[in-house]
Amino acid sequence: MRVSASISVGAVGLLASIGTVVIDAKLAFQPRRIIPPPSSSSHQQHHRHASNTFNTLLVLRGGASRKKKGGSRTASLYSSSSDKATTKTATTATGKQKVRGSIKEIPQKSSSSEMLTKYKSILPLTRIYITMVGVVTLLGLVLGEEMSQGLLALDPIRTVYGLELWRPITAACFFGPPSIGWLMNAYYLFEYGSSLERAFGTAQHLLFLFLQITFLSICSAFFGQPFFSQSVITSMLHVLSRSMPNQKVKWLIFTVPYWTLPYGLMASDVLQSGNAMAALPHVLGILSGHLYYFHKNVWPKMDGGEDWLTPPEFLRRRIDGDYGGESNPKESISNSLKARKKGRGKKLGG
Repeated sequence: MRVSASISVGAVGLLASIGTVVIDAKLAFQPRRIIPPPSSSSHQQHHRHASNTFNTLLVLRGGASRKKKGGSRTASLYSSSSDKATTKTATTATGKQKVRGSIKEIPQKSSSSEMLTKYKSILPLTRIYITMVGVVTLLGLVLGEEMSQGLLALDPIRTVYGLELWRPITAACFFGPPSIGWLMNAYYLFEYGSSLERAFGTAQHLLFLFLQITFLSICSAFFGQPFFSQSVITSMLHVLSRSMPNQKVKWLIFTVPYWTLPYGLMASDVLQSGNAMAALPHVLGILSGHLYYFHKNVWPKMDGGEDWLTPPEFLRRRIDGDYGGESNPKESISNSLKARKKGRGKKLGG
């Protein structure tokens, strides 16, 4: 039995060898076929299999798996949307809208444009006055102290006989060289001038400034004062203080009635300079301001009194446009001050 079994196994091996030889002979006479490269689908399946294997390793390690949503992502924090035609905004790696780097950036205003906008928002006559103060100050720096005194100071003889009509205007605009005092005076001019122009209207405020410059030019020429810009500021403050004389305001560390502010400003200048002559411009300003206030608010209420300090109708239509004026200037000033000081503390110069 063992001999017959071994014979049969040997016969089967021989037959298999003969079959292999026959098949190799047939293949040798047949043309070879070009094996095509693996398709892209098989390559993607291989890449997906590798990615799944990597995610599995991350899960086993305890890290986060890498998910694929509609395309590959880079490892940067922000991904731009310029490569995608369908999206309009950039997104972060988490899929949220990106804060910076958006397509339409909000333009930021520069400091110069901001200052220009604030300058244009000032009332017209006050803006012209402040501009003239800046021009005269710059001219004084260029010319020097001696030449600026000779060209800008009030000189009655040159003004009348030499027709140098700019001198009263430059005398009302010159605050001296730039300093802390110059800055404070410019601030007072802006605050008080804006309040009066807002209350009166531009045409009435123009008449007020014309009367102040005329009266102060005569008084300053009589007392030998070359400049009277400080007197103009005091006259503005006096007219404003008479509108609400008993209102309590802050001056330094004291609480005083509003009508005492011009005198407090005068006392401050006298103490700073150590000279009693520093009170003269303030005295002239108080007299000039009270002259206007009396003929504008007190005299018309008396028997036979008439308000002759009213600008012509054509000037009001030309400058103020639709401005119709106020029947009670005192009440108008009060409303203007209350509107300006709403939500703010009240103090000297504020």
